[in-house]
Amino acid sequence: KYKIGQLYMISKHSCEQSGGGEGVEVVKNEASVHPQHGPGQLTEKRIYLSSKLPSWAKAFVPRFFYVTEKAWNFYPYTITGVSFLPKFNIRIETKFENNNGDNDNVSMTERNVSFLDILSDPIPVKHYKESEDLSIWQSNKTGRGPLEKGWRNEQQPVMCSYKRVHCSFEVYGFQTKTEEFIHRNIRDILLVGHRQAVAWIDEWHGLSLDDVREYERAMQERTNSKVKSNQSSTGEDAAPDPHRGWERREREG
Repeated sequence: KYKIGQLYMISKHSCEQSGGGEGVEVVKNEASVHPQHGPGQLTEKRIYLSSKLPSWAKAFVPRFFYVTEKAWNFYPYTITGVSFLPKFNIRIETKFENNNGDNDNVSMTERNVSFLDILSDPIPVKHYKESEDLSIWQSNKTGRGPLEKGWRNEQQPVMCSYKRVHCSFEVYGFQTKTEEFIHRNIRDILLVGHRQAVAWIDEWHGLSLDDVREYERAMQERTNSKVKSNQSSTGEDAAPDPHRGWERREREG
């Protein structure tokens, strides 16, 4: 069931966050077979986020700046890679397990471990919606909710998403600041997304995999249209290649 909820959440969240030339453009979404993890789905996305960058970073990028995300979803295992500059990369490995986060033997665990609680951990004020507040949310279809303190030890069924996040930005003077910014934003995205997956359960509960794939295709078309709308109106149908501009600045610097 969580696989259905995850796919639904990603599609709807991407559409909600897109518009005015920014958001998520899906370039590729196709079935794929991994030699180790078996059948799954390969997606490639362009994530436009100029306005979301800190002021010190905007001087380095074009107006319609995007990063490329490639994700291999072989549920319950996924690999996500994000690239922009030759010296900048993010890799996120995810393993979903039917437990409350008490598995200390997950092979991807690193020395810096953070536990995220979708009920009690704070999210940015701009992302708060009362309908997604799990302390007051209740599902009409399943009767679940609201969540209360200690819910991880009491709720059944329960699912944990274990993630290993690697981020590197090997540019002198910007490495620490950039890596901290990326980790902070990944944390916020994970919290908001997983809260939504639960809060939207009445929308996806009962859907089949074929149903959610059809929903995914429809939302993908709508999202791509929202992202491109403002770019077309300004005569910038295609974002410039960010790698090319960065390489030129490095040579000049």
